Amino acid sequence: MKKTLLAAALLCSVIGFAQIRMPQPSTTQKISQDFGMGKIELTYSRPNMKGRAMLKENSELVPLNQLWRTGANAATRIHFSDKVTMGGSTLDTGAYVLYTVPGTEYWEVVVNKGLTNWGTDGYKQSEDVVRFKVKASKTNSSVETFTFQFANVEAESIDLHLTWGKVAVSIPISTNVKDRLRAQVEAALSAEKVNPNSYQAAANFYYEWDKDYAKALQNVNKATTANPKAFWLFLLTAKIQKDMGQKADAKASAEKCITIATEAKNADYVRMAKELIAKL
Repeated sequence: MKKTLLAAALLCSVIGFAQIRMPQPSTTQKISQDFGMGKIELTYSRPNMKGRAMLKENSELVPLNQLWRTGANAATRIHFSDKVTMGGSTLDTGAYVLYTVPGTEYWEVVVNKGLTNWGTDGYKQSEDVVRFKVKASKTNSSVETFTFQFANVEAESIDLHLTWGKVAVSIPISTNVKDRLRAQVEAALSAEKVNPNSYQAAANFYYEWDKDYAKALQNVNKATTANPKAFWLFLLTAKIQKDMGQKADAKASAEKCITIATEAKNADYVRMAKELIAKL
């Protein structure tokens, strides 16, 4: 009898202190995107519409013309591992809070330093890093779950898209890559002993970024001299010569690419070189 009572008491004790884990009504999502020379990371909570109204004076979801934590639970956080520009202002590396002030036609984006704030509690305008407005648009279909995603990813620009209900907002972010790449290229080329790989990097920079075809050709020629079996470099040479209007030279370089790539059994470069010749 005593053993039975003891077992029952222990069972009650376990039940009394057991914790029940329930799914979060607004789930947390972390997204990251390589951008420029760094990475952007975003952490936010994702509420659902559940038939509720948004963008009205006393909305349960998105308060009209009021500071919003841009999600549920804690305020949305954004972290940059490299300097970026938002709203015309340069933001240093580090973490920030991303607030918004939703409107019917425009949303105000607020990047703030209040990392210890819970939602909008503790918000101080003096801690704003930048404020700027972006246009809001209407979508044909409704998005049930509040969603952030990165889109239109380019070397120096990216958009952070926000969608919920039938509202879509795009927040532009940019960075400076070109000037820093040029500084790296010039430093590498001015070294006492230049690494042959630097000539290829320089050729790519002057061709793709700077559109200085003369410098691109000069450097790719040095690269092919250092590595005469590099079929990919001869294709780059052909591309540069084509854009310089040197069609005969471009054809010769592409044919050399085909010969070396065929020996190396690289069908992709053979195909690309033939396609370039067809466009001359």
